[in-house]
Amino acid sequence: MQKITPFLWFDEQAEEAAKFYTSIFKNSKIGKVSRSGREGYEVHGKKAGTVMTVEFEIDGQKSWR
Repeated sequence: MQKITPFLWFDEQAEEAAKFYTSIFKNSKIGKVSRSGREGYEVHGKKAGTVMTVEFEIDGQKSWR
């Protein structure tokens, strides 16, 4: 049985939040970090390189994707 199902939503600072939570729990790590490109700026208004999603594990449980 899975103990934790990590799912966090942040409009800003998602990478920082994942780093914080993975620092609290043992057997935790950050995986793939997806960043926005230049395309789509006129829709979402985010600069290129802005974090879109962060995959992570907390206590060995993978984040929901």
